Amino acid sequence: MPAKTAPELALLVLLSTLWGASYTFIKVGVETIPPVTLIAARTLIAGLILLGVLHWRGLRLPTQATMWGRFVLQAVLNSAVPFTLIAWAERSIDAGLAVILNSLTPIFAFLLTALITRHEQVTSRKLFGVVAGLAGACLIIGIQALNGLGTQLWAQLAMVAATICYGAAAITGKSFKGTDPMIPAAGSLIAGAMMLIPLSLVVDHPWSLAPSTHSLLALLGLSVFSTALAFAIYFRLLQTLGSVGATAQAYLRVPIGVAIGVIFLGETVTTTAAIGLVTVIAGVVAMTSLPSRSKATAEA
Repeated sequence: MPAKTAPELALLVLLSTLWGASYTFIKVGVETIPPVTLIAARTLIAGLILLGVLHWRGLRLPTQATMWGRFVLQAVLNSAVPFTLIAWAERSIDAGLAVILNSLTPIFAFLLTALITRHEQVTSRKLFGVVAGLAGACLIIGIQALNGLGTQLWAQLAMVAATICYGAAAITGKSFKGTDPMIPAAGSLIAGAMMLIPLSLVVDHPWSLAPSTHSLLALLGLSVFSTALAFAIYFRLLQTLGSVGATAQAYLRVPIGVAIGVIFLGETVTTTAAIGLVTVIAGVVAMTSLPSRSKATAEA
């Protein structure tokens, strides 16, 4: 493995862990906080944290209308819409099925790249990575997780819609190449909060809510770790690994979730799950090769 690749793969694993934990945070959060209000607060808190980091680093958000238009588009595709859809869906579908549906992100990113944008080279290696990653994720979770498929159709369609949004966001996020990753992360989150807060005020009347302590702590963890920190890492990986490579974290969430169960809950790993883990790792490695030095120089 090239020396430059190792740090990016480490960040990819960290991002997978942060976003993998978001399912638990959301599940606990929506117990007493409605989805729109939960996500409005999530984006606002995370955006303000990143604004503070930008100020501490001596940076500021751009003021050009064109840049804010890109922030709004990124917010629609990568936070406001998919976050809300997932929060709403997780009120009625099992976590295993949610992970399977959300792990389709690299497939949609690959298909959008191959059929529409063609902004990255579509190689047989990446195709292998997409297929291997999905197969491995299904092996790890187990076929039994699909038992509920179709019984909560609208929630499942919401998860698929969120996944398509993520795939498109990975492509549009490449337009920020050359920009400090903190800037699109903070800008898109603030834009998302500006869209969701008025909706929350009208729909949920948040002043009348009585959220539990557990839900508030889940919201805090969701905002700080699974959003502010995760978005900063995500926009860096878009620049280094590309759209398809950065979405490989959707597959890595699955073995990470299994590992957490083994370490903290004493669960065991089946032979099928072990094979799936190896398959996922092979797929992720195939999807996340860094561009060669000559190509990177030419693009610069």
